[in-house]
Amino acid sequence: MHQGIGLDAYNDLPRQKAVHAFYECCNCVVLAGDLAAGRPYRSHDELFRRADTLLFALSESSVETILQAYPHIGRRPRSTKSAAEQCSVWDPRPEVMGALDSAAQRYAARFGFSFVMFVGDTDAEGVLAAISDRLHHETETERKVVRNELAKINRTRLERMLGPEGGYHNW
Repeated sequence: MHQGIGLDAYNDLPRQKAVHAFYECCNCVVLAGDLAAGRPYRSHDELFRRADTLLFALSESSVETILQAYPHIGRRPRSTKSAAEQCSVWDPRPEVMGALDSAAQRYAARFGFSFVMFVGDTDAEGVLAAISDRLHHETETERKVVRNELAKINRTRLERMLGPEGGYHNW
């Protein structure tokens, strides 16, 4: 993954490499292409605002395609087994991971798409509470919440890709 490349270096990348760098952040070719086409960006904030605007303008089918790239909550990446069925070395509390898996399955059954959330400092119990709360939403409301969560995730990944505003200072 591209990390800490700086805004100026990003703006100078060839189009194909710029699309690739954005794709690593947002998992959407359409969004990555549109962001790359909007270069040059004068500031991180300008890029972040453009990314949000484009994300919120995407079709529902594009958002569903993005969601397919996210791991199922309560499962290890690339595994079809629930955490409760896996080795307890992965998580010392398989009952919590089993509860996450079960809650995520209820969520997917209710809305028809996978649960996604910017986790940050949230622990497993916080994720469980969020799933429980969001299960009460109407589908239209939840689709908006999902886009907001994707925007938070994109922002974090874009920040990691670019590094600090003004770039890194050489000693």
